[in-house]
Amino acid sequence: MMNKHWKKSTYSGGSGGSGSCVEARAADQGAAIRDTQNRGLAELSLPNTEWTALLHALRTR
Repeated sequence: MMNKHWKKSTYSGGSGGSGSCVEARAADQGAAIRDTQNRGLAELSLPNTEWTALLHALRTR
């Protein structure tokens, strides 16, 4: 089920940060991500397998 609520990355810093961050939300078959500086521009939809692979790659860095 599609989730209407976007969640900002916990790595998005407050003061002193670059202002570059992403938001994600659950989608019907995976997840959607977007740039917080260009929310209305576009979002990228990822199927479950690709979303899981992305999260795994980020966690192992």
